[in-house]
Amino acid sequence: MDFLAELREKFSKVVLEVLEKDALTIVCQREGSLELISYLKEKGFKHLIDLCGVDYQGYKSEKKPERFEVVYHLYNLDEKKLIRVKVLIPENDAWQYSVTGLWKTANWFERECYDMLGIVFKGHPDLRRLLMPEDWEGYPLRKDYPLFLTEENEWKGYKDFLASIRGAK
Repeated sequence: MDFLAELREKFSKVVLEVLEKDALTIVCQREGSLELISYLKEKGFKHLIDLCGVDYQGYKSEKKPERFEVVYHLYNLDEKKLIRVKVLIPENDAWQYSVTGLWKTANWFERECYDMLGIVFKGHPDLRRLLMPEDWEGYPLRKDYPLFLTEENEWKGYKDFLASIRGAK
């Protein structure tokens, strides 16, 4: 049995779609996704190239029934193969299982995804903002995040930040 058929059989309740374009892409539901990703690591996809989030607000369709996805790019160094795993994340329950137990570098990727999109990673050892200040409100890469600052959505620490920069000169 080839790898793809084995994957579809073993994870038939998890895998929703398989696409073969630039890289083999597996679209799956959240429940069972951690087991699928662990299995892929056991099968040689030991390098986590990237983990990111995507906001599909305004693009919902039958193919994109959920607002968010967490996307994993895994690489098999021995066979020189790339695989992409897309996990559907519902808007009203935006969380995914942490893969920091599989890859230590996932720590930074998951923190960035949380910081920019607000997707929580259950089981993450230290989930906190990475790029934005701790008191920042909102998630800048969400499609509904305001493009321009107003008095209502201004960062509360902005004036203190400006004062600290001016005082540093």
